[in-house]
Amino acid sequence: MKNFFRTVALTCLIFAFNPGINAQNNADSQQNAMEEASIIKKGDIAPDFTFEMLDGRNITLSELRGKLVLINFWATWCGPCMKEFQEIPDKLVARFKDREDFVFLPISREEKRETVEKKVAELKQKGIDFPVGLDPERSVYNLYAKSYIPRNYLIDREGNVVYTSIGFNPAEFDTMVELIAELLK
Repeated sequence: MKNFFRTVALTCLIFAFNPGINAQNNADSQQNAMEEASIIKKGDIAPDFTFEMLDGRNITLSELRGKLVLINFWATWCGPCMKEFQEIPDKLVARFKDREDFVFLPISREEKRETVEKKVAELKQKGIDFPVGLDPERSVYNLYAKSYIPRNYLIDREGNVVYTSIGFNPAEFDTMVELIAELLK
């Protein structure tokens, strides 16, 4: 019995003084939770939807067949979304602005038009300027995921999801941009 308590005490000390073990377990749990919150995954056919852009245009995903489409779900209150937005003008919009076969669809999740309009105006003052869409009832987002933003879904010309990401990681964002460039060759 003494050995049992010694083993338990030693194990507790290892975890207490080695936060890397707990951090890895937490990271693994977080990754699993994010994957479980995904409805659509790489290799799936992208569900069709229609939504309204802030400028009043309606866009239907299936009408974009033949083009490479990047769907980005975001929200005005989401810190990682705003960090990702800082990368988008230079690394994504400017790089592919002359490509008619690429469409970027940033869609605000579950927010009122007025809230999105206010945030877009603030972002424009910071040089972050591109068209955005609205999903006030979360109906489009709910086709793709249960939770977590930002989320990116890259859809090929045939309507297949070829890349997904959850959250914002600068290196992962750069990898996605390079994949877009490769698929547009």
